[in-house]
Amino acid sequence: MNKTFRLLIANTVLIAASVGAVASASAAEVVVIAPSAPPAERFEAVPPARVGYVWDRGHWRWDHGRYVWIGGHWQAERVGYHWVPGHWVEHGPNYRWVAGHWA
Repeated sequence: MNKTFRLLIANTVLIAASVGAVASASAAEVVVIAPSAPPAERFEAVPPARVGYVWDRGHWRWDHGRYVWIGGHWQAERVGYHWVPGHWVEHGPNYRWVAGHWA
């Protein structure tokens, strides 16, 4: 079995498992697993501060078997919370995407 096919099967199983695990929730979590580390982060100039928003820096997204750069964007601020940017975490021989979220 080639690596891409194994990744497709693993993603299908993980998505199916996450849908089953959160059947009572309104939206299922999509788990993204990539077979290799993402490239180094790109330099991205942070725009001047904007009242009521936080800057979510750009990141690499795994898309159809390759990494694609997604530029940064503004997130509407949630009072009493802080923004945790999305990031890749090493997970065995693969890398798992942890989506940005408010904490």
